[in-house]
Amino acid sequence: MAAPPEPRDADAPPARERAAVRLRLVGTAALAGSLVSAVVLAATLVAGDFAGSVETTFALGSLAFGFGLLGWSGAVALGRGIESMQTHLDTGTGWTERDARRAMARILGFGLGVMLGATAVGSAVSVVAAVA
Repeated sequence: MAAPPEPRDADAPPARERAAVRLRLVGTAALAGSLVSAVVLAATLVAGDFAGSVETTFALGSLAFGFGLLGWSGAVALGRGIESMQTHLDTGTGWTERDARRAMARILGFGLGVMLGATAVGSAVSVVAAVA
């Protein structure tokens, strides 16, 4: 027997609107990461070892992605406890679980963008080099 569905919060925005906000949050960070990796790889194409820089750029992107993912899951798991502790200790820092999740989602999206940008630029340069 399935559990009864939880009642919806009357003040919560529709699911489509929430999804659009989350997609915009991660998407803008991913776009920024893609642009940063493209600029870095374009500079190394002119100045140095391109294959090594693609690998390094991808590795740094995956590091940012992993940090964002770990931070996001930590904020989800421990956020309410940290908020309660800060309320109890009267620290007044203004830290919230929601803000921590948003920040980590941006870092995660940036790392994802760097990885995608490194892959796209590296593949494009390889195809052009093979054709030429």
